[in-house]
Amino acid sequence: MPNTAPASAVFTVEALRKAAALAADTYRPLWTGLSGEESSGEAVARHLDATIILLDTDGWLRIHDNGKGWSTVAGPDDDSMTVEDMLRALLRVVRDEIGTDPRRTLSTALRHVAESSDGDPDTDHIAHAVLDLIIQAHTGVNSARAVPWAERLTRTHADITALLTAGARFARAYGPGPATS
Repeated sequence: MPNTAPASAVFTVEALRKAAALAADTYRPLWTGLSGEESSGEAVARHLDATIILLDTDGWLRIHDNGKGWSTVAGPDDDSMTVEDMLRALLRVVRDEIGTDPRRTLSTALRHVAESSDGDPDTDHIAHAVLDLIIQAHTGVNSARAVPWAERLTRTHADITALLTAGARFARAYGPGPATS
C-alpha cells in the first residue's frame, strides 16, 4: 500500500537510504546529466537549496491555472484601430493572460534555478531524478514522480520544502564529490 503520510514526517534518514538503494538499482547513472558529464552531489544540493530559497521568496504554486478565462479577452482585431491602439490592446491581452503572479511550481522553480548561477541543465535534470527517487522511496511505488506528487491537491509549501530539503541531504550524502584532475 502506498505511503500517504505527511511529507514532513517521512523524509527521514531511512527514506533517504531507501532512495539510495533505488538509485543503486537504476540502469542510468544518476549523477550524470544530459550533457554526459557528472555533477557533484554538492552541486545538485546547491541547486535544490536555491530552489527552496526561490520558493520561499516568490512563493510556491501547486499548479499554474492556464485555463483561467480561456482567452476570453478580446484581441485587437478592429480595422479602425491605429497601430498604437493595437499595440496597447496586445500588451493588455498579454498582461491579462500571463499575469504577474511571481509564485512558481516545483518544476518551474527547478528550471529557473537551472537558468541562474546556482544551477545548470545538468543539475536540474539530476535534481528531478533525485526527487523522483525520494518520492518512490516515500510512496513505495517505483513509477512515482516528484512533480505530479507536488501537484496533488493536498500538498503544501511545507511539503515541497521538506522534499527539497531531503533531496539536498540525499545529494550531499550519496552524490559524488567534486571532479578531480
